[in-house]
Amino acid sequence: SQTTPLSFMNMPILTYIAEISPRPTLFVHGEKAHSRYFAETAFAAAAEPKELMIVPGASHTDLYDQMDKIPFDRIADFFGQHLA
Repeated sequence: SQTTPLSFMNMPILTYIAEISPRPTLFVHGEKAHSRYFAETAFAAAAEPKELMIVPGASHTDLYDQMDKIPFDRIADFFGQHLA
């Protein structure tokens, strides 16, 4: 048996993004991430409240485990503001 991402690629995943509102949405992406365009597209389609955090100099995978590149303070501020 073989697994492919075809069903994911055929899913119009941004169709219902506006329905997330009024829940706050934080988009975190590396400046050099190959998929940065997707975060920017999703951010543009999302309703408020929302924030787009582009991490300078970071790639997509840097934000998995490069502790010095992950902006923990900015993320904590976002959650502190919206989950208070």
